[in-house]
Amino acid sequence: MDDVCAAARRLAGIAVTTPLLENAELNGRLGGRILFKAETLQRTGSFKIRGAYNKIAALDPAKRAGGVVAFSSGNHAQGVAEAARLFGIRAVIAMPGDAPRVKLDRVRAMGAEIVPFDRFRDDRMTVVRPWLESGMVLVPPYDDSLIVAGQGTVGLEILDQARAAGAEPDAVVVPCGGGGLTAGVAIAVTGALPGAEIWGVEPEGFDDTRRSLAEGRRVANLPGHNSICDALLTPEPGAVTFEINRRKIAGVVTVGDDEAVAAVREAMLSLKLVVEPGGAVGLAALLSGKIPVAGKTVVVVLSGGNVDPAAYARTIGGAA
Repeated sequence: MDDVCAAARRLAGIAVTTPLLENAELNGRLGGRILFKAETLQRTGSFKIRGAYNKIAALDPAKRAGGVVAFSSGNHAQGVAEAARLFGIRAVIAMPGDAPRVKLDRVRAMGAEIVPFDRFRDDRMTVVRPWLESGMVLVPPYDDSLIVAGQGTVGLEILDQARAAGAEPDAVVVPCGGGGLTAGVAIAVTGALPGAEIWGVEPEGFDDTRRSLAEGRRVANLPGHNSICDALLTPEPGAVTFEINRRKIAGVVTVGDDEAVAAVREAMLSLKLVVEPGGAVGLAALLSGKIPVAGKTVVVVLSGGNVDPAAYARTIGGAA
């Protein structure tokens, strides 16, 4: 918790304090009080700026001046690119070739250099190794204590905003890729509310955290799967994040692409928010009944809104 609070101090004036929203019609339909943490409205369009900036801000200035390198499908890439821009340093980011065009374009617009790779065949550390050997600092997407602490500031805000709304969360539902946001939120929320349950949500076929929790050790995703939830397609849980999540979260559920699409539409219709599929999986878990909410107060983190406009139009319009 001390690390999360230190991250909040570093992020003051940098990260947006995103709103906690409520919709009476959704409350009535689901039978509980549902609050939505709209990280879609965060700087760079997702929560990722929190961890990236915290990591870079904590570096020794001389080391930071040599630049940073990262790998990401897009949201972490934008967070790193923006943080590097704010510090005036070089950023090199390996991004999968199938990343949404809007994410690639925004990373370039922030001044970062992009190195393409194949997310299903290439080893990400091998791709970025030449820049690490040149002295640049790795800013990993989730498996790092400073990254986790930065993401945990989402949880601190949830606590303050829920209290102001006269609510005490029974549960917080978080999209889960590598587990950094889940772990950070778990540290912050359970530190103040030990009885609150933290639930992760993963795409079907990419349920590495769910299976890792069941086996008591880290296991990788099986090959041959794909999902529209590109922001959550990590190969396996991080060592740092898994150790936190196995002790602090209630569990993980999975949702299919159709359920994620339905949640994207619901977010637009009910909340008037643009949410990418990976950012909407928490809402999908509630709409599909996989996490019961009747009679409870539940916070859902909408983690990002960086979706390709054409793909979003097809999704909202009902096309496949």
